[in-house]
Amino acid sequence: MEYRSGTIKRVFSVRFDEGDDFLAGMHELIRKEQIRCAWFHILGGLREADVVTGPREPVMPPDPVWAQINGAREALGTGSIYWDAEEPKIHLHAALGHHGETITACVRKGTKVYLILEVLILELAGIEAGRPWYPEGGFNRLTFS
Repeated sequence: MEYRSGTIKRVFSVRFDEGDDFLAGMHELIRKEQIRCAWFHILGGLREADVVTGPREPVMPPDPVWAQINGAREALGTGSIYWDAEEPKIHLHAALGHHGETITACVRKGTKVYLILEVLILELAGIEAGRPWYPEGGFNRLTFS
């Protein structure tokens, strides 16, 4: 285990509307505001998303199991923002529900908002970290400087 201590620097309240590409919009905001280190929460709906529901087997590197979400889903999730060199990396886990059926997954790409998606971003100060590629695990891993 490794850890660092920091404080909250800035807070962003963001609204995405019907049909917006959530992840593309987040990347745009992160670059514009130069958010280097943050945690965020989402609340609302997603109409589409390509997600990972876990590894096929508990091995390193993992073989991800992909699923595609199509149709309206209620969404509640939390994620983090760190960079790999010049590229922001978003890591979001969310519960996506429809009529009592819920899938919990890592939201990766192809995101379209259903009705509204509210996001609260808590930018952190005093923590020097990134998310560089971790070859042994086959993924971008949170790494402290």
